Amino acid sequence: MTQRKSSGKRSSAAVEEEDDDSRFTQPSTSQVQKGMEKLTKSQIDQKTTELVQYFLVKDQKKIPVRRADIVKNVLKEYKNVFQEIMNRAQQRLEQVLGFKVVEIDAKNHVYILINKLEPTEVEQMSSNPKTGLLFVILSLVYMKGGVIPEGLVWNTLKKMQVDLRERHPEFGDVKKLVTDEFVRQRYLEYTKVPHTEPVKFEFTWGQRAEVEVSKLKILEFLGELHGQQPQRWSQQYKDASSQGSSTAPSPSTSSQR
Repeated sequence: MTQRKSSGKRSSAAVEEEDDDSRFTQPSTSQVQKGMEKLTKSQIDQKTTELVQYFLVKDQKKIPVRRADIVKNVLKEYKNVFQEIMNRAQQRLEQVLGFKVVEIDAKNHVYILINKLEPTEVEQMSSNPKTGLLFVILSLVYMKGGVIPEGLVWNTLKKMQVDLRERHPEFGDVKKLVTDEFVRQRYLEYTKVPHTEPVKFEFTWGQRAEVEVSKLKILEFLGELHGQQPQRWSQQYKDASSQGSSTAPSPSTSSQR
């Protein structure tokens, strides 16, 4: 389902991604063939291994992988064979390690890993306080129709004894965690609301959340939190059940209290 995107100013990171990737020119078939001919089988295997390791290292901190970074840090002078090495790395990650490579941003070519064998990090929130905090925010965004002002997030966290003015023993700088780390990991989008003075920001689900987090999990989480069955939120439950996939909330979904 689609969610409203703010027309506010994009972050510098997003602009940088576009600039970096714009330098990549899609090679012709002949260029790919020549590039592969320059590599021995051993070199191809080595580059594939390097790319697999690069994905795994980035995934430890849930950092999305950009095509521009793969070219710069892994392939280097062999950028013309990007897709060939990428295909081999994807196959190895999936068949050997159980990871699926998902492109979450087709315009800027940004990828993440999804573990096909184990529950996602979000489903293990009970053992990870930061993930629990993230899930609270995602739930709030979902139940409010897909987009919420940042003030509502901060007020909700304050009611949970998580105050932006104080350094939290588990989360450290809470605002930095939410607006920097969670945003860089693509779990949240933090966007300027146009034509606001003073400047205001709002949150929506990020591209990784759309892939990893199912709406039924959101309702199960809320049910446990409030001691209710997920079916209590009838409209959302009907919507989540009909989707049966990891999609972001629709702005037309109304919150039921």
